[in-house]
Amino acid sequence: MLDKTFDFAKREKEIYDHWDDSGAFKCGQRPDAEPFTIILPPPNVTGSLHIGHALNHTLQDILIRWHRMRGRDVLWQPGMDHAGIATQMVVERQLDAGNMRRIDMGREKFVERVWQWKEESGGMIFNQMRRLGQSCDWSRQKFTMDDGFVRAVLKKFVDLYHDNLIFKAKRLVNWDPELCTAISDLEVEQREVNGFYWHFKYPVDGEEGRYLTVATTRPETMLGDVAVAVSADDERYKDLIGKTLTLPLVGRKLIVIADEHADPEKGSGAVKITPAHDFDDHMVGKRHNLENINIFDEHARINENAPEKYRGMDRFVARKEIVADMDALGLLAKTEATVHVVPYGDRSGVPIEPWLTDQWYVDAETLAKPAIEAVEKGETKFVPKTWEKTYYEWMRNIEPWCVSRQLWWGHQIPAWYGPDGEVFVAETEEEAQKLADAHYGEVKEIVRDEDVLDTWFSSALWPNATLGWPDKTPELARYYKSDVLVTGFDIIFFWVARMMMDGLYFMDNEVPFETVYVHALVRDEHGAKMSKSKGNVIDPLELADKYGADALRFTLAAMEAQGRDIKMSDKRVEGYRNFATKLWNAAKFCEMNDCFKENRDFDPSSARHTVNKWIIGEAEQAAQKVTQALEAFRYNDAAAAAYHFTWGTFCDWYIELIKTRFYSDDADGIGETRKTAAWVLDQIIKILHPFMPFITEEIWQNTSNNRETDLILAPWPDYNPKNIDEAASAEMNWLITLISDIRTARAEMNVPAGAKLNMLVSGANEVTLASLSAQEEELKRLARLENIDRLEGAAPSGAISVVVGEATYYLPLSGVIDIDAEKARLSKSLEKLEKEIAAVAGRLNNENFVAKAPDHVIAENKKGLEDAREKAEKIKQALERLASMN
Repeated sequence: MLDKTFDFAKREKEIYDHWDDSGAFKCGQRPDAEPFTIILPPPNVTGSLHIGHALNHTLQDILIRWHRMRGRDVLWQPGMDHAGIATQMVVERQLDAGNMRRIDMGREKFVERVWQWKEESGGMIFNQMRRLGQSCDWSRQKFTMDDGFVRAVLKKFVDLYHDNLIFKAKRLVNWDPELCTAISDLEVEQREVNGFYWHFKYPVDGEEGRYLTVATTRPETMLGDVAVAVSADDERYKDLIGKTLTLPLVGRKLIVIADEHADPEKGSGAVKITPAHDFDDHMVGKRHNLENINIFDEHARINENAPEKYRGMDRFVARKEIVADMDALGLLAKTEATVHVVPYGDRSGVPIEPWLTDQWYVDAETLAKPAIEAVEKGETKFVPKTWEKTYYEWMRNIEPWCVSRQLWWGHQIPAWYGPDGEVFVAETEEEAQKLADAHYGEVKEIVRDEDVLDTWFSSALWPNATLGWPDKTPELARYYKSDVLVTGFDIIFFWVARMMMDGLYFMDNEVPFETVYVHALVRDEHGAKMSKSKGNVIDPLELADKYGADALRFTLAAMEAQGRDIKMSDKRVEGYRNFATKLWNAAKFCEMNDCFKENRDFDPSSARHTVNKWIIGEAEQAAQKVTQALEAFRYNDAAAAAYHFTWGTFCDWYIELIKTRFYSDDADGIGETRKTAAWVLDQIIKILHPFMPFITEEIWQNTSNNRETDLILAPWPDYNPKNIDEAASAEMNWLITLISDIRTARAEMNVPAGAKLNMLVSGANEVTLASLSAQEEELKRLARLENIDRLEGAAPSGAISVVVGEATYYLPLSGVIDIDAEKARLSKSLEKLEKEIAAVAGRLNNENFVAKAPDHVIAENKKGLEDAREKAEKIKQALERLASMN
């Protein structure tokens, strides 16, 4: 028996625990079924659930639950990433609080401390995922530092090295001087800051009094300048190309070069070139074979390659000194304030430095070629397809991938060095020692590389290493490749592309997934990106606690339209909580009218009553729409189809149409209607289950005593077009349209709700007349009509008309409303609306207003204008109705 309300706060956990305990989430229980696999993008071990996770996981769970109900052998593979930098920082902060340092502990003790933290505090996000109903196979949890995963990572590195696809080189990297490690582009945060352009004058050699002026936001880097670039087409400097300048404070000779990097329209048109400390300058240096002079140490302090005065200075201290010294020499032309973008380490919060250092690199260009070809051939498809362009753009311009990090937590690089620097790469120290002994002809001490591998290097193996690779396990044979990868656009390059490269390279040219679904970004209700500084971050767990996980999940799915970001708000979730309540009340209605006491082995094709044949056909079509939408990854369309059928068709119309039948003397009709209502409700909770698993399972388990299985494992509705009765559909859709149009006309004319009207019918054919006769009682009850008669002769005076199909339906209003007073009321409302429309349109046409107003204010004004115009149009239609009355 159903409770009065669904207590989601209590029942959601109980239902989830029941599923988990029953083994419903586990793969391998349908050995003869076709597998369906999704790999969960592994959250960081340090992570907690944010709204982006909630969206990503919900979209995956919808597919998982749907395919589980379709009879597939489903595997949703969960796991966590060790998150090198993030995890090391968390533990180091704990040490700092206790006045301890990892350097004092030593590597081995520090790594032990990280494992201890992981066991005590890591993985909180998995419990949060359970809170939202995510049905992963938790028995198969993986961690990127598990023994098996470590073995896979070591094999990958060694194989790539021996295939000449990994090498060590001195190249420019994003260097975090606080953490003293290279970091990836994804770990770099671009911030707008207030700064200055300092314009320095560099003396031209051999031309007394002539200078070439350059501008910089980083004066300290001038100590590493080796050239000045100008445009070959810049008439001001053509005569200087090939000549030299003297670098102030240093005395180094700088050559003037012609390069496209210099823009004659920007600044002075001359650009200082520091190849060791700027990525663009580095490319210029490569083109012109310029020297790389590194002037920073690992802490971004000035090193021995600069004049002695500045050595040991922090970069920002040196900046002030250099500006002051240039000014003292009369070589500071001017200083101008500017707002510019500075790259910061997203973990350390300090500006990163492009820095030349020895690092390990993967030959990504070679590995990218098959990955590009696989997408071109359609072996892996992107949805929406537009993201393929982003994928190609990144992959076709790929650079060597820096995979070494100067950390202690992570996969230590399997490379050992001999006393002369010779490198030996092997999966174990024993193997490396054998290589060294063979090389030297005697036993020599070897020392392991202290660096660890980039987190993305290990997570790129996620699709196959989680299934047991490099071993040839049964799971790997059955569940690789996965069917779908659901991910955000921001990691298409960092993760998706690298999984493609690894999958093709290590899995015999087989892609890791068939489809990559790229979902939207969740923004606040005004369309702004969420951030703690703005105070607009939405906590999905708070929403789930307030409205229920089902309401949150349905909201995310309903708003997930391909290619459009989600504008999230409490009100939207509250609205779908109301939808859940509507569903519950519909089930309660069926229960109160004994619908669940009838034999549940109902054959829908046996229905004989028009209203029942109609709702059965509508249920078939609704399930088909949901199926087709999910097949195309149109989550919003799938949710909309389920929503509109449930609330609009079943609750608002079918239940209203059958209410009085339960009090009639037609025993056969009552029995058929009960069975039909129960059957349709079952179809509803089945198609809603992937979106709203908790409330649907609760209804399923409490509306029959002889269910063969939980809803989570129940079969998905099979489309049967034979259950669609076209004649019944035509008759009921005609009835619904007529009732709706009469209600609209009554509302427009301000007819009192309790007033029963007479209706006269003109021009109806035999089919319509038969439908009028069959549906007369429902039409009178739901349209608030007293009598329905055929019109003989002219249209009556003082009547409004409604046209449906070939017939016209007249509603005399004389004596029911004051027509003149109603005209005056509507005219006054229209006048007020037209003033409002003019005012809002004026604001939106004001360039000054549009330029200064926040985006959400513009959006609110546009929405207000749209609503006002719609109201005004309805009033005009009502006035036209009044004017047409005789």
